[in-house]
Amino acid sequence: MTRSLKYLTPFILFFLGYLSFTKTGLIVWLPLFYSFGLIPFIELFILPDAKNLEKAEEDMAKNDIKYDLILYLVVIFQYVLLWLFLSRISQSNLSSLDIIGRTISMGLLCGIFGINVAHELGHRVNGFEQFLAKSLLLTSLYMHFFIEHNKGHHKNVSTPVDPSSAKLNESLYAFLPQTLIGTYLGAWKISISEAKKKKRFFNINNEMFYFQIIQCGFLLLIYLAFGLKVMTLFLFSAFIGALLLESVNYIEHYGLKRIKTGENNYERVLPIHSWNSDHIMGRLLLFELSRHSDHHYMASRKYQILRNFEHSPQMPTGYPGMILLSLIPPLWFRVMHKRLQEFNSKAE
Repeated sequence: MTRSLKYLTPFILFFLGYLSFTKTGLIVWLPLFYSFGLIPFIELFILPDAKNLEKAEEDMAKNDIKYDLILYLVVIFQYVLLWLFLSRISQSNLSSLDIIGRTISMGLLCGIFGINVAHELGHRVNGFEQFLAKSLLLTSLYMHFFIEHNKGHHKNVSTPVDPSSAKLNESLYAFLPQTLIGTYLGAWKISISEAKKKKRFFNINNEMFYFQIIQCGFLLLIYLAFGLKVMTLFLFSAFIGALLLESVNYIEHYGLKRIKTGENNYERVLPIHSWNSDHIMGRLLLFELSRHSDHHYMASRKYQILRNFEHSPQMPTGYPGMILLSLIPPLWFRVMHKRLQEFNSKAE
């Protein structure tokens, strides 16, 4: 029971989001300070925990419904906080800084919960959990991620054809347009290809087509209920969530390459093709996303049983700190190129 309860700690961010949307002044900025101030600072002084579950513990955790219920609870909280944001962002007593702070706070919720938890649920095989994944992605207007991530990124990761894998010497700022545009177009390409097999474009097999209809309908609903200003601020929040997700993509595979084995084939995805982080604060905040090496090695593994591999490349700190580092390309290159050299020398 105690082991599963630790995954309730991300709900601290929901509570801080509630404060942000109902208060004014510095409190509005608490979600940002917590995610990219307090957590990276604490992780400077806490050693990473590389311990894996024992086989018996893993079998118990894998089938423990409490881990799933926590994710389902995220969906409810995400929609409640989104409604709170939409209904309170146009209050007459808000300063410009309050509006900006609330918009950024909602953007953090869009990225950390709206996309990240959807990522976890999107890898499940049952229809209910996939529906929840799409529902969460709707709160970030990033439904195409469901298609491209599962059917594109996991197939092409750490290869030149994957828009979500950062190349050596590529800065975050060069990477973001590449991945934002590339993943969207990639989702259309996959969806159209699947629809062609059914010989019909405008059918339910073209997920991208009806994803656009759903998202436009969602925006129209927000416009009719709250007005143009609120809808515009929501669009900014959704964009912040997308930037956060794609910044995570940048750090997860930077400079790592799979070996080509044929004209259009590459070696199997292995733990060495993703950067791993065992820093516990970042792991909990993102529901173990930072144990990314195992996730790409076996995408069907649930978040609570992801493993550390000693031979996978290791980040010097957790994801929040690594995102901050990536904002300064010269410093990022200096730190990560040294890590890459050390990793490559050990692999030889």
